[in-house]
Amino acid sequence: MENTQIKSLSPLEKKINYIFEKIFSRISFVDKMLFVFHLQIMIKAGLSIVAALKILSEEMENKKLKKIIFQIKNEVEKGRQLSEVLAQFPSVFPEIYVSMIAAGETAGKMEESLLQVYNQMKKSHDLTSHIRGAMVYPAVVVVAIVGIAIEMVVFVLPKILVMFQDFKAELPLPTKILIKTVQFTQDYGIELIIGTILLVALAISLYKKPAVKKAVHAGSLKLPIFGEVIKKINLASFTLTLSSLLDSTIPIIEAVKITASVQTNLIYRESLIKVAENLKTGTTLSQNLAPFHNIFPPMVTEMVMVGEESGKMNDMLKELSEYYANEVDSTMKNFSTIIEPVIIIIMGLMVAAIAVSVIMPMYSLAQNF
Repeated sequence: MENTQIKSLSPLEKKINYIFEKIFSRISFVDKMLFVFHLQIMIKAGLSIVAALKILSEEMENKKLKKIIFQIKNEVEKGRQLSEVLAQFPSVFPEIYVSMIAAGETAGKMEESLLQVYNQMKKSHDLTSHIRGAMVYPAVVVVAIVGIAIEMVVFVLPKILVMFQDFKAELPLPTKILIKTVQFTQDYGIELIIGTILLVALAISLYKKPAVKKAVHAGSLKLPIFGEVIKKINLASFTLTLSSLLDSTIPIIEAVKITASVQTNLIYRESLIKVAENLKTGTTLSQNLAPFHNIFPPMVTEMVMVGEESGKMNDMLKELSEYYANEVDSTMKNFSTIIEPVIIIIMGLMVAAIAVSVIMPMYSLAQNF
């Protein structure tokens, strides 16, 4: 009988396995959403949390999530609260969802809190899907433009411009610029690629610095077309998240803090952190939002104030979230129509510049004969 031994992995192999798992064993947002939905359905059907988690740990397709659910089940089986265990996996279950579930546990309304979490996740997913879907067309067109430009400069134009090397007459300026550009890419192509990669790496490194990131986020809000879209996205996220948290009976100060953490724009995030701190003084939410009128329009502040006075702030926030979600959806649907003229102009200018650079010397040559 052969003596088989399991070969231990080297540090390099362990590192490769870790990277592979990190990249390819990602837990998608849809996987998390389905987990919450199925958990809510099972609890509604009368199953205990442990029994529901056991079934989900066996049936989930995503291996990484399956493993995490099994760990959660083991901890809950020991008597720990579900929210307490979920908080140990912040990359999978963000603070907003953990807080909503914790509020449900305290109020004895676990099923309702899970349903609220699922609805919040679904609305967030719909909003993100609309944004990503609208960006596909411009992204594809930009990549195509860059690809065609590189192909022209590297492969097509060098063959066409060979005929001008022995041209005796003075070449037009556009042709000279085109020839120099082509020669530069041929002579320094590798250096240009390395330089571009280093420039991108430097830009990413600088962007990670808080001061630079804040400046970029502040500047993005002032961009034509894009600035308004970014504001609407953050306002939709703000109103949707805050209304969901307040529905879960989470105190307003904590709710605003959690809402701040999910904002994609740093300016909105820092502003809401200040608002949460100012709420401790006893002032209302509308009073604290008013000074930030450049990012929170008067309509938001006034509707929040009406909600505070009538005791129906959740309803006002829900209406605002629906309004801004519809605004984002409408803008994203028309985004291709808005950006298309810009893309056509850029492509037209590129084609015109190349055509003029190639045709002008030919026209001069024809006149000499």
